[in-house]
Amino acid sequence: MIDVTQQINAVQRQVGTRVLEAGEARTVTISQSYDAAIEDVWDACTNPDRIPRWFLPITGDLRVGGRYQLQGNAGGTIERCDPPTSFAATWEFGGQVSWIEVRLVAEPGGTRLVLEHIAPLDDERWAEFGPGAVGVGWDMGLVGLATHLSSGQSVDPAEGAAWAASADGRWFTSLASQRWCDASIAGTDEAGARAAAGRTIAAYTGAGS
Repeated sequence: MIDVTQQINAVQRQVGTRVLEAGEARTVTISQSYDAAIEDVWDACTNPDRIPRWFLPITGDLRVGGRYQLQGNAGGTIERCDPPTSFAATWEFGGQVSWIEVRLVAEPGGTRLVLEHIAPLDDERWAEFGPGAVGVGWDMGLVGLATHLSSGQSVDPAEGAAWAASADGRWFTSLASQRWCDASIAGTDEAGARAAAGRTIAAYTGAGS
C-alpha cells in the first residue's frame, strides 16, 4: 500500500528555464532518493525487460541513435547514454517534441534519481496545464519505481490503474499538482499557476481545484 503523504514529501520538484540551440525552453525537474545501489537503479531505468515492471512496456532499439516506444505513450530517439549515471532522449507525444535527461547520483546508502523534462516555450500542454502537464505523470512514474525498488516485485498494471482511480490515487494526483503549482509560482504569476493547476487536477480527477 502506498503512503501518499510520504511519497509526495519524498519527491523534490523544481520549475525553471534553460537555453537550447533552438532558443529558451521550460524545465520540470523531479528527483527522489532510493535505498538501492546506483547499478540497480540504472538497470531498472534502462533494461527493456525491467522497465515494464514499474513503468510501461517498451519496444525499440535502446542504444544511442535508436528509437524507442512506450506503449500508449511517448516515443523518441536516444541521444546520449553514459552508464550508470545518465541518459538523454527526445520525448515525442501528440505531435509535440520535448526532451528528457535522467541523472543518477550515488549517495550514502542509496541513489538519487534526477529527471529533467525540457519543453519548448510554445508547448501546447504546458500552456494549458503548466508544469503539471508532465510533472504529475512523472510523479506517478516515481511511485512505481519506488514500489518496485523497495519490494523487488513487478507493479501490476491493473492494480496500478485501480489505485490511480481510487480516492487515494486522486488525492495523490491532486497533491502532486498542488506541489507543481507551488514550484511554478516562484517563476510565474500566481494566478496563472493556480489556474493551470486547477485544470490539471480536473484532468486527472474529474474535479476542480
